[in-house]
Amino acid sequence: MRFLWYPVAPALLLALLLGTGCEPSQPKNTAAKVPPQATAPTEKPPNAPASSPQVSPAPVSVAPNPSDPAEALIARVEKLYNAGQANYQAGHLDAARQNFDQAFNALLSSNIPVRDNPRLEHEFDKIVDGIRDLEIVALREGDGFTEQHSEPAPIDEANDVTFPVDPAIRAKAETEIKTTKSDLPLMLNDQVAMFINYFSSTKGRLTLEHGLARAGRYHDMISQTLKQEGVPQDLIYLAMAESGFQPLAVSRAGARGMWQFMAGRGSEYGLDRNWWVDERQDPVKSTQAAARHLKDLYQEFGDWYLAMAAYNTGPGNVQHAVERTGYADFWELYRRGVLPQETRNYVPIIVAVTIMAKNPVQYGLENVVPEQPVPTDQVTINYPVDLRLVAECLDTSASTLQQLNPSLLRMTTPKDQSFTLNLPAGTKDKYETAIALIPPDMRTFWRYHRVEYGESLASIARKYRTSAGVIEEANSLSGEEVTVGSKLIIPIAPGQSGDTVAYSRKATRYKVRKGDTLGSIADDFEVPVEKLRKWNHLRGNTVAVGRTLTIYKPLAEGGGPAVASSGDDPPSSKSGKKGKATTSAKSRSKTATGSHTATYHKVKKGETLSGIARSYNTTVANLKKNNANLSADLRPGDILVIRK
Repeated sequence: MRFLWYPVAPALLLALLLGTGCEPSQPKNTAAKVPPQATAPTEKPPNAPASSPQVSPAPVSVAPNPSDPAEALIARVEKLYNAGQANYQAGHLDAARQNFDQAFNALLSSNIPVRDNPRLEHEFDKIVDGIRDLEIVALREGDGFTEQHSEPAPIDEANDVTFPVDPAIRAKAETEIKTTKSDLPLMLNDQVAMFINYFSSTKGRLTLEHGLARAGRYHDMISQTLKQEGVPQDLIYLAMAESGFQPLAVSRAGARGMWQFMAGRGSEYGLDRNWWVDERQDPVKSTQAAARHLKDLYQEFGDWYLAMAAYNTGPGNVQHAVERTGYADFWELYRRGVLPQETRNYVPIIVAVTIMAKNPVQYGLENVVPEQPVPTDQVTINYPVDLRLVAECLDTSASTLQQLNPSLLRMTTPKDQSFTLNLPAGTKDKYETAIALIPPDMRTFWRYHRVEYGESLASIARKYRTSAGVIEEANSLSGEEVTVGSKLIIPIAPGQSGDTVAYSRKATRYKVRKGDTLGSIADDFEVPVEKLRKWNHLRGNTVAVGRTLTIYKPLAEGGGPAVASSGDDPPSSKSGKKGKATTSAKSRSKTATGSHTATYHKVKKGETLSGIARSYNTTVANLKKNNANLSADLRPGDILVIRK
């Protein structure tokens, strides 16, 4: 069962791989600095194991009773759940997600009905609560388990192929290379001809054409950087071969970005990597680092083929091969087999790509249209902000912002460090005006909402699991009427954003009846269809009659952690249900540009509702009235709206 994972999202590999460029391993005689390991948020979840997060869970010392299937199942589920917790603490979020899914699947796919066995039902609730606690902690650190999607590096695919040398293609290339102007040494042999043949094939051509088209985005920037460092302009084709100019490209060895830096070598050239960002995926910074690195390698070896080989496998490996053979010549090292196979292919691939790219007509590439550079505004910020809030400020999409900021690993900008945020061109002033209305410590939680036809303040409040009073106060509204098209600030307390704490902690069981669909059941229980699918591992909109569904009912507005009933009947219908707003939007209310009149209190450790009420000369009842889902179990960091 997949549970509470935000659908974005990019897996973050936190293994520490030392090396250079796309080199798969660190040579023995190369001194490389060990980069600081990227870690998960440091706050411990309530149910985290007491042992170090890097240590695998200890095996169960008492074997389950083989004659008791329920006991054996619980032992298996516990093992998966503990593995998930360990992976979570180590920062391996994708692995943690798989472990938790496997634990749910083991319970739900067994032949023992969970609801009919108290021990299994207790185990199910324990896992649900534990994962919720983990995600709440992650949400407080930013955006939980959201990870950035990566792209496979084209260099891996090219390395896997073996193409015969086409005599006609080789003869054609030999003629063209004589008139091809390049600031890199170009030569043609069977190895180069083989890859020209591959990139002329259907699959290879598609990769080449996509890369040449994307090159247009970065060509001017790369050209200027290479010129500043005094290295050949045609080294741009190294990035073409490595990544196809995909900033999110990741190789099988763990190299990242357009220039395929390994973590260790990237750190040596100033590319930072932490929980929030990986500058190997920053097109500008990684290009600057690659140009400096290639310049250093050429100064070391005095030959561009050897420099490119060293970029791939590491200067130590190349130096060792030279010392073993006495030849400082790439093709001689190739013939003697003293370089890794990937490196032996690496230089011929780059030479082949260069020859073809510089002779587009001869290779049928003249119709490739380069993409245009994407203009941006930049704003340097020193606070964390959710990209979804930024998107709402600018009336754009979060995916657009992710494309403009490929070094950002999360849906939020970093904590405790500055970050240069790329925005769509011409939107900097709009962003700074809109974000100024959101308290700095609430910019990873609060949202903007554009009012649509048929919405009322109450319906908007229900959507975000907050109260109409809170929204009214934050936007200085004089009543409950809202204007279609206006933007409202939506205050959401930390830990209460999204669906993480909006649903009861106990499951409701509902037996499907004739005529039911997922959509109708979702409407009856006032939950999203997507949640029903995730909770019950379903696809589509149909469900078998008689099947028992697991449902977590949303908490009532203003209520505490309500416990859902276990009956089979859905809740009674309410007016305005199934999308019909009780009040249509009007045009008389104010928008989010008004001044703030509410007082906001950030809960400190040890504080109670009664103590906070006394300090503001108000009552606990008023606090509950103005703060949705408020219970006596306050958490440090929660934000309360104070209205006397």
